[in-house]
Amino acid sequence: MKKIYYLAALFLAALNLRPIITSVASMMSMIQSELGVNALTASLLTTLPVLCMGIFAPVATILSRRFGLERTLFFSILLITIATALRGTSQSVAILLMTAFAGGVGISFAGPLLSSFIKKYFPRNPGIVSVYSISMTIGAALASGFTIPIYLRSQHHLPFALSCWAILGVIALILWIGLVRKNEQSDHVTLPLKLPLRNKKAIQFTLFFGFMSSMFYSLTAWISPIALSFGNSPQYAAMLLTIFTLIQIPVALLVPAVVTRLGKPKLFLILCSLSELIGLIFLLLPMPILPAVIFLGMGAGGLFPLALMLPIMETSTPEEAGTWSAMSQMGGYIVGGFGPFFIGLVFDLSGHFDASIVAMLVIVSLMIGVQLSMKLGRKAGEVSS
Repeated sequence: MKKIYYLAALFLAALNLRPIITSVASMMSMIQSELGVNALTASLLTTLPVLCMGIFAPVATILSRRFGLERTLFFSILLITIATALRGTSQSVAILLMTAFAGGVGISFAGPLLSSFIKKYFPRNPGIVSVYSISMTIGAALASGFTIPIYLRSQHHLPFALSCWAILGVIALILWIGLVRKNEQSDHVTLPLKLPLRNKKAIQFTLFFGFMSSMFYSLTAWISPIALSFGNSPQYAAMLLTIFTLIQIPVALLVPAVVTRLGKPKLFLILCSLSELIGLIFLLLPMPILPAVIFLGMGAGGLFPLALMLPIMETSTPEEAGTWSAMSQMGGYIVGGFGPFFIGLVFDLSGHFDASIVAMLVIVSLMIGVQLSMKLGRKAGEVSS
């Protein structure tokens, strides 16, 4: 029963890590028209949280050592919930930007610490990271898929449509209160664990996370515009983005389980990257776009949980897993936040998406190069840092 409780806590916490971003992304055109903001300002509502997720990730381990893992995660969920709820108080750009920042900070704390949570409560089963990644995907899909219907049903009430997702946080907080109380007397780690900035393997993980997240956010932002440029209807372009998101769920469930059973994480890293490579090549060929989106979704669906698994598999303690995750997510999300901007810049300079697709091919090729250089299988404590 305890394991089920911990799984539920993990699932509900991860469920809250994306709605504050994807609810805005799905409403971008309505936000621009109702608030009278330009595309650059509107894009900050999604870029700002991603950058915060990178910049503030190292703070998570400091707070965890000071206040304890469970209490810090509770605070993170609370911050995300309050930020989401505050969007219902006013229909203003200032409120949206402020809550985007606060929500991004909360996510930056929770992201690496959920890896510590898995390492602490499921030390022999890193494949549990599939629950983490699937829950995040479900949360993202729920917010992106239902925010517009909620907006229409609420008579175009923008603050309500964006703030209603705070209910997910309230549900999670109710469950997490029990974990916080249970661990109130736990001894907190006071050793000055630092980010493994000089550890070659940790640097490789950070580079990989950066390339992976850059591809993910670029594909999320540009799959629909690419489909439209190929002459597809807006409805079909939106459906392709939904397919790209939904296909990640079964892949994110399957890949960590297979890696846990068979080992060979490096093999699956390369296979998932090759899937993205094939998808991008298909985009350059005169053929239907659907097979390309399927390959891209399968690649993205496998790479993200593997990126979360690596610090858990290659470290010895929950604290080490947290610091390695914080470092990889710090660099990864900062790079990832600029990915869509870079791909858009290439499009602006070239005037067509072929150049942008080639740029993404270069990113995936670099990612495969990093993966090939990894030597996995030895714990952090067994190698010099």
